[in-house]
Amino acid sequence: QVQLVESGGGLVQTGGSLRLSCAASARTFSLYVMGWFRQAPGKEREFVATISGSGAITNYSDSVKGRFTISRDNPKKTVHLQMNSLKPEDTAVYYCAARLVGRPYDKWGQGTQVTVSS
Repeated sequence: QVQLVESGGGLVQTGGSLRLSCAASARTFSLYVMGWFRQAPGKEREFVATISGSGAITNYSDSVKGRFTISRDNPKKTVHLQMNSLKPEDTAVYYCAARLVGRPYDKWGQGTQVTVSS
């Protein structure tokens, strides 16, 4: 059974940086498209970034483009989200997710809290 575990969240001031990590238990990690999503209190879960199995293709939401960078290390079975120039509106629980090409996201981590103070 695939498991995803996020870490690296915390409290940071506006303009600061955080690096989130997601560790996967899957032996077929490189076959999965990986993504980061976030959910703020009272709001729906929203897309943040995705990365292809090889790491060659990345996509970002307009709200984080230019500030966040998604990456992966397939031998270590990890995916990361480097978050720079953080804003209070980035405050949310961040979730790591996985899917196979052509399939919906069906593997989710437990989430890690990111709080950006104004």
